[in-house]
Amino acid sequence: MVLRSPGPNLWEFGPFAIRWYGALIAVAVLLGLNLSQFLAKRRGLNPEWISDLALTLVIGSLLGARLYYVIFQWSYYAQNPWEILAIWHGGLAIHGAILAGLLITYIYARRQKISLWQLTDVLVPSLALGQMLGRWGNFFNSEAFGSPTDLPWKLYIPYEKRPPELRQFEYFHPTFLYESLWNLLVGSLLLYLFFRYPRLRPGTLTLVYMAGYSLGRLCIEGLRTDSLMLGPWRVAQLVSVVGIVVGLAGLLWLYVGRRALPDVVPSPSQYNRG
Repeated sequence: MVLRSPGPNLWEFGPFAIRWYGALIAVAVLLGLNLSQFLAKRRGLNPEWISDLALTLVIGSLLGARLYYVIFQWSYYAQNPWEILAIWHGGLAIHGAILAGLLITYIYARRQKISLWQLTDVLVPSLALGQMLGRWGNFFNSEAFGSPTDLPWKLYIPYEKRPPELRQFEYFHPTFLYESLWNLLVGSLLLYLFFRYPRLRPGTLTLVYMAGYSLGRLCIEGLRTDSLMLGPWRVAQLVSVVGIVVGLAGLLWLYVGRRALPDVVPSPSQYNRG
């Protein structure tokens, strides 16, 4: 089974086009908004908090994803500053989006005097499933692929999209697919935990997401040919190691130390007994 992108455009009319990547992000946002509102209701939270956050989160996360990418590719953008705003040419980093989203959620929780961790716990399942969908945008753009391979599920990459040093190869690891499936697994685990254990301590799902997603990204990133680099190190792998350590340490803090995570407001007692 050879995977082959049909092209980046979902629909074209003269000079106008709707790109698959944008359409997938829009679908992910709409589904994520509805899912997080549903989860908020199940936890006794006001679903309006999610809708209040949604637009700021989307815009802020896109800006964070772009800024993160530009910072680590500054040698290119310093020479081509007009490209900084050209996100349609690619260049969004999920870690930048996550960091920006966490900052925005923290500010909102602080202003509204609500628990940061209760809020993030109903957002992370949508985040994981949104990433699952978003990775297919990489498929349609023929980007974010891995090293050359001849596996049955290999991905064909057009000549002009291949790195110069790998132009002689046609087929590559479909790392977009690996990460999409991993995100589906992480999102499913989060939803299972949410419904199976309704009295989990605040922050549990956030920490499971942090450690779980980071573990998959750590492994998959090693196959990629377009990693952002910090000296000899792949930035995504460095961040993933931090995510795994923080996620596991936080879970130990909650369930071995039996202490609540630092929060902007005291955690409700019904969540502290889980």
